[in-house]
Amino acid sequence: MVGRGHAERLVPMIASLPGEGRAARILVDVGPGSFTGVRVGLAAALGLSIGWGAGVQGYSSLALLAASGFAVNAGMPQLAVILEGGHGEVFMQAFQSQPFGEDGPFRSLVPAAAREALGALPAFGSGVRHLAALGEGLELHETLPNAADARLLPAAFAALPARPIYGRAPDAKTLAERGLA
Repeated sequence: MVGRGHAERLVPMIASLPGEGRAARILVDVGPGSFTGVRVGLAAALGLSIGWGAGVQGYSSLALLAASGFAVNAGMPQLAVILEGGHGEVFMQAFQSQPFGEDGPFRSLVPAAAREALGALPAFGSGVRHLAALGEGLELHETLPNAADARLLPAAFAALPARPIYGRAPDAKTLAERGLA
């Protein structure tokens, strides 16, 4: 996670890697995540793929955190990933470990609805702090995606199209949507 200023720092960080970061294949986080962060990451990956003649594929930050959670908690059959969603919401999806896969739909929810949907599942991600005050006995693991954990993903989960996954509709409205056209 680079945080603020990521657009300015990302390409120089890549260029500082051995071989100037040149790769035959690029794997990029397609979200969900911050609107700007997802777009900057995808733009950099797609631009570098053209310059290097490299293939580019994506992975979901939700699946990445699920794979990480299962890796450090062997024997855990199910978990939920809860990420910051902005605007008072969290992004949530449940996963199963054997075989690894989605165990429910991807949703954008207010924390109270996420708490209800969570049930007794352990939860991992940057959005779990919003659930901490909503119930006792929750197994919450506050964690951020680590791109190095992409190696834990089954091949199908690391071969998504390099297109953004947004958690909700855009905040901006067209003139027609605002009734001005």
